[in-house]
Amino acid sequence: MPRRIAHLDMDAFYASCELLRYPQLKGLPVVIGGGRRKEDDLLGKLQAAYPDGEWTEDSFVERLERIPVDFFPCIEGYTGRGVITTATYAARQFGIGSAMGLMKAAKLCPQAILLPVDFDRYRHFSRTFKSIITDIAPVMQDRGVDEVYIDFTDVPGGQREGGRVLARLIQKSIFEATGLTCSVGVAPNKLIAKMASEFHKPNGISVVHEADLQTLIWPLACRKINGVGPKADEKLKGFGIHTIGDLAAREQHWLVENFGKSYGAWLHEASWGRDDRPVETESEPVSMSRETTFERDLHAVRDREELGAVFTRLCQQVATDLHRKGYEGKTIGIKLRYDNFQAVTRDQTLAEYTADAKQIRQIAGQCLKRVDLSRRIRLLGVRVGSLVKAGTAQPPIAAYSEPPDQDPPQVNDHGQTQLLFPLD
Repeated sequence: MPRRIAHLDMDAFYASCELLRYPQLKGLPVVIGGGRRKEDDLLGKLQAAYPDGEWTEDSFVERLERIPVDFFPCIEGYTGRGVITTATYAARQFGIGSAMGLMKAAKLCPQAILLPVDFDRYRHFSRTFKSIITDIAPVMQDRGVDEVYIDFTDVPGGQREGGRVLARLIQKSIFEATGLTCSVGVAPNKLIAKMASEFHKPNGISVVHEADLQTLIWPLACRKINGVGPKADEKLKGFGIHTIGDLAAREQHWLVENFGKSYGAWLHEASWGRDDRPVETESEPVSMSRETTFERDLHAVRDREELGAVFTRLCQQVATDLHRKGYEGKTIGIKLRYDNFQAVTRDQTLAEYTADAKQIRQIAGQCLKRVDLSRRIRLLGVRVGSLVKAGTAQPPIAAYSEPPDQDPPQVNDHGQTQLLFPLD
């Protein structure tokens, strides 16, 4: 039987989860971003507006659904560094998209409603829809909170109409259980399936066969290939290569000469729709990290206490993630982004694996000594890599070794050795 691989992508997932909670916002421009606000804040405004107790007999969910639209905050006049996680399709019509700054979005659509992120809620719905999928088609590869690959090849009904029948069944089952919609692309492989899932959003199904390569895939921009980033795309455009068809017209040896042996060969294969990667039901993470962008740029000396608290919290969060998922790591690193958006990273590898928050903080603090802390900091992150399942690591051959020679300590404006944020 021919391979039939599906890529399923939930439609505006975070926003859709919020619209289930606030159905009165359906059809309106809504953006999700910023810190979590308790529903009690809205309910308090509601009860203040209706002190006669009209709402007291309703359930909590019903009360949320009856909050008037004008009670929700808009992004008009927003100031700060908040970034949009996602937006409803009504908001996207104004040019608003994921990873856009809220200040920019406020200029494009000042009337858009701002809701805070609620990752606990999104993870709940993520687990739910994935459980529904595996009950129908057990060979599923998790690709994040809102997308998966599914192997339809040997599933009953997976070959009917090229996979459309099974895709429709999964769509229907997810909607009936959650109220959420998704888009599905079915193709001979993962590469084309991911492209196809974007063809008919939202709530669409697209089926692509090998014979459709020239008509459906080649007219697409090269950026539609998962793995062609902005830098590669600009370089391709510099050679007059704008579409996947343009890319397929180039000889493989030419691509290798201009893009390197590995990447050039891959570009050639991708342009011809070739991808033999299997749908992997299990994949091990290689690292776990936490990072935060500050509302204002912070300085290592003048904002020492605030930075120290954030630094400690990030280390504790990474340690909690490791314990919850059952991993340990031995490469600990930090990431900084300065006020000019330049990013730097430093890491250090231990002889033994760890998931201990105190040790993670200690080693991450040593990494901080190797970066320039005289400049203001916009973003701070902590990462633990080289992961293994907890308890499975082999004993180290040698005892803990000292880290490599470090850069000299930073000196502040007064000629004194710079104090880092607390390293206790």
